Amino acid sequence: MSGSKRDLPDLGVGIGWRAELDLTIERMAGVDFLEVVAENVRPADLPESLRVLRARGLPVVPHGVSLGVGGAERPSADRLAHLAACAQALDSPLVSEHLAFVRGGGMEAGHLLPVPRTRWSLRVITENVRRAQDSLPVPLALENVAAIFGWPDDELTEAEFLAELVERTGVMLLIDVANLYTNQFNLGLSAVAALDTLPLEHLAYVHVAGGYEHHGIWHDTHTTAAPQAVLDVLSELCARVSPSGVLLEWDDEYPSDAALATELSRIRAAMHRVGAEIPR
Repeated sequence: MSGSKRDLPDLGVGIGWRAELDLTIERMAGVDFLEVVAENVRPADLPESLRVLRARGLPVVPHGVSLGVGGAERPSADRLAHLAACAQALDSPLVSEHLAFVRGGGMEAGHLLPVPRTRWSLRVITENVRRAQDSLPVPLALENVAAIFGWPDDELTEAEFLAELVERTGVMLLIDVANLYTNQFNLGLSAVAALDTLPLEHLAYVHVAGGYEHHGIWHDTHTTAAPQAVLDVLSELCARVSPSGVLLEWDDEYPSDAALATELSRIRAAMHRVGAEIPR
């Protein structure tokens, strides 16, 4: 099942639901939608907090981290069935996953690794994405990943690869502006050039997160406030398209309720600020 931005509801500004943040999110104002890591929930026995928030009318998007559409092996039927069950249990408008390599030959990578951006790889991943779409009851959105290396035989930029994948499959995009910044910092891939290449009419929603630099490498850790440079990329994106939703990710070293509320306010401000200066 494919889709475009016009097929989605207006999601607003959201936050990634984590068990450690359940009460925080329940009492926070200004949260319009949620995302939950699909591997962390059982559709038949959803966490009480998610049931409470769904009852309030907040949309919840299942976000997978282990499907592995970027490998040579076909996506697991069991993993696809779990994603589909999550979407049905949460009455979700879509499901999201990563354009990433996660396993091969029975071995788990342990990370969301970049895929080789070659024509051969594109053919394999196109078939994987089509199979995933056929197995899901709602549209699928794929996320660009953060990288600390690129494959030596890459023939396309990440944005060119995603654009061709969208053209072949109609898959939607989850654009992580923190990952665009990470790849600009680590690999010299211009975030602005990526935004100019990506088919933003297929944008489902956006991720924002923080990280830090260590020994000349940017690590996308989701454990700090988003740096201004990441919010500037968000502003550049919003100057080109009005996203259905923008979501804050925070995965460890959780801050106070007030700090999270401040991050949501910074995101809203960045969405309405155009003309930010981004190195090209």
